[in-house]
Order: sequence, then C-alpha cells, then structure tokens
Amino acid sequence: MKIICIGRNYVAHAKELGNEVPTEPVVFFKPKTALLLDDKDFYYPDFSKDIHYEGELVYKICNNGKHIKPKFTKDYYKEVSVGIDFTARDIQEQVKAKGLPWERAKAFDHSAVVGKFLPIEEVTNSEGHIEYTLSKNGERVQIGSTQLMMFNIDDIIVQISKIFTLNIGDLIFTGTPAGVGPIAIGDSYSGRLGDQDVLQCSIK
Repeated sequence: MKIICIGRNYVAHAKELGNEVPTEPVVFFKPKTALLLDDKDFYYPDFSKDIHYEGELVYKICNNGKHIKPKFTKDYYKEVSVGIDFTARDIQEQVKAKGLPWERAKAFDHSAVVGKFLPIEEVTNSEGHIEYTLSKNGERVQIGSTQLMMFNIDDIIVQISKIFTLNIGDLIFTGTPAGVGPIAIGDSYSGRLGDQDVLQCSIK
C-alpha cells in the first residue's frame, strides 16, 4: 500500500506558511512504516525540535486503477477518516532552502496518524460536504471541509492516476487547513468527522 499526500490544498494554510498557492495538486509520499493506527501514542523523535501537527481528511482506495476518468472516480473510494500528517518543520525548512525532497521532514516513522474509517454516506452533510475538526488538549485548533479544498478527492484521483497506479488499500491524505502548530510531549489530539470521534493520539 501507498500513502499519497497532497500539499497546500487549502489556500489559508498555504498562506499561513508563506507558500505559493498551487495550480495543480502537490504530491508526495510516505512509506508504510509512517502509519500510526489504533489510537497509539506518538513518541517524539530526537532528530527534530519542531514537529507540527497537520490534520487532514484521509480517503481509502477500494479498487485498482490507472488513468481514471472523472465519471468513474467515485468507484475508487467508499470510506474516509481523519489523519495527522506530522511534519518536522525545522528539517522541512532546511531541505526546502536547498531544493531537496521533503521525505526527511514528512516520511519518518509514525508520521502518518490515521483514525477509524467511516462510510462516506455517514459523514456527508446535507449540502454534500464532509466537515472535520482536529482538537489539541480539548481545544479545537483546525476546522476543515471538502468545500474548502482547492482540489477535491475526485480531482486528486484523476490527476495522480495519470502517473501512479492506485491500489486497493492506498491512503490519500488530502491536505490540511489553516491552524497547524507545534506539538509537545504530553499533548493529546482528537479528530472528528462531523459529530463522530474517529481519532485519538497522545504525544509521549
């Protein structure tokens, strides 16, 4: 399985980090070893002093496919969850300044937290959107919605399947809204889809 991540997919987040707003999806990958499931704790690694949380909607791919046409994209996902893309911001700034890849800052072990998956129809609101929140120590810090994405999941599937074959079980992190910030040992994070709790993660 692959963990496919989309960067800068919310205008407000791109602006809060001083990044250009992209005209096509920004794609990067995390390895399977980045996964952190089942509400397990995240242990702060010793190679970074400035790791940030980034709450995101995560879709699970349910069919194999390549060169997927827009009218067929909905055949490729049925479930969604909330995830956290942990990012070593200090390392990211170093590699960006040198024009190097992001993997050291984004793809380290347990940097992709994923909550419980729910059927799309259970969490889609009356307007056809999926809304989610991430809270830190009981205080809401991020609010996201499919309505605010520059590239929705259908756009993403069309674009990335031109280059990469999608496989059953692949996960797509769809980008984070504004409100990212540093984590600290002792923090506790929770993610909700609509009114349903799907993710818990404590920092050790």
